[in-house]
Amino acid sequence: MTKVQEEAFFNNLNLSLEEVWKMLIEGADNRHSPLHTPAVGTVTSAGTPSQRIMVLRAVDRGNHRLRFNSDHRASKVTDIYNGSAISVLGYHPGAKLQLRLSGIGSVQSTGPEADAAWQQASLYSQRCYLTDLAPGSPVDAPTSGLDPVIEGQKPSAEQVIPARANFAILRVEVQKIEWLYLTHGGHRRAIFHWNEAASRWDGSWLVP
Repeated sequence: MTKVQEEAFFNNLNLSLEEVWKMLIEGADNRHSPLHTPAVGTVTSAGTPSQRIMVLRAVDRGNHRLRFNSDHRASKVTDIYNGSAISVLGYHPGAKLQLRLSGIGSVQSTGPEADAAWQQASLYSQRCYLTDLAPGSPVDAPTSGLDPVIEGQKPSAEQVIPARANFAILRVEVQKIEWLYLTHGGHRRAIFHWNEAASRWDGSWLVP
């Protein structure tokens, strides 16, 4: 991106929003993108924050949604099952952009979308859901949680069939985007809110 192109987008709300979605889509499609693994934050039933790094699997700009995969027994699923608040934080050092997204989380373990996501996952990824114990369960010794017979090996399609019962998708309906561009010439910061009634993003500038 040239300096002229940079100045055009970081001084224009509409172009800045375009850049946000462009980079999110690239983050889902390109595993080498820094936005491929953002931090996802939830709030526990005790009211405490909880964060973890997750792989961004898909971006649906039309419905302003992000999709991640998860074990449905994980604590984050418990945090958001009732449509609770969720946040996503990513930083792209090459583009000098920080993205703070927030919205409503939802979980689906059955249905066409969850089935399609399961089919798209590699056998190695599907193997992660074969553990007998739920993620975060206390144990007496270091372990992957997998049966030693399958640990360290590429499983067959037949071997991962039981894992499907533990698989779910985590969706984030993005309602707010906060964008920060870092540059020696002067930082830029903007915020966008989803206007449901008008079906559009309303943006405004903030002091960085």
